[in-house]
Amino acid sequence: MIPWLGIEPGAPFPPVERALTRPDGLLAAGGDLSLERLVNAYGQGIFPWYSEGQPILWWSPDPRCVLFCAQMHVSRRLERRLRTSGWRFTLDRAFEQVVDACAAPRADDAGTWITPAMRAAYLDLHRHGLAHSLEAWRGNTLVGGIYGVALGRIFFGESMFHSEADASKACLVMLCRQLERWGFPLLDCQVHSPHLERMGAELIPRERFGDWLRHVGQAGPDGWALDTDLAGG
Repeated sequence: MIPWLGIEPGAPFPPVERALTRPDGLLAAGGDLSLERLVNAYGQGIFPWYSEGQPILWWSPDPRCVLFCAQMHVSRRLERRLRTSGWRFTLDRAFEQVVDACAAPRADDAGTWITPAMRAAYLDLHRHGLAHSLEAWRGNTLVGGIYGVALGRIFFGESMFHSEADASKACLVMLCRQLERWGFPLLDCQVHSPHLERMGAELIPRERFGDWLRHVGQAGPDGWALDTDLAGG
């Protein structure tokens, strides 16, 4: 059994060490998606992830999948694509559009975890300077993007999309490179995937991730320069 959170946004989460191993990282259920609770959750390495019709589920997996920005692997093919694609990259120019594109149905018809309540919550985080997006454009058309939450100098990646081949990978590369310039050591990928592993992501113990949170993940929008155009490649 897992704890059920009350409705008070400031109510504490259980210690992350109490998270289940099957399913990996499930820590608690219930509560709400208020700004206060989300900031509290991310500051402890906890994130919400659930489907429509389920209660809010809170997770802290062990091990944790992270991408150290300086160690990102970019294949020669993707580097060439970045140089020749003609894409233009921006920060925080189309946050709502990126979230909606990430929530749109995918080819695998697996549904989306970006419920209306989750959408509203991350738009609120964005209004408070804590959630951000990086966009890829073909002219005036949005063709890719990634969004997530920045606390201190850790970026917690949430979702990404593309409508042109490799555009989401390009966004991840551009985001990591920009974060490295700003002194962000890592991007939290939350859970492992072969795609992320090929780009340099690795699994680290939850305890080590907690150390990073304590050292560089204090809440605040510092380090993020809003509304910045980025050069390609």
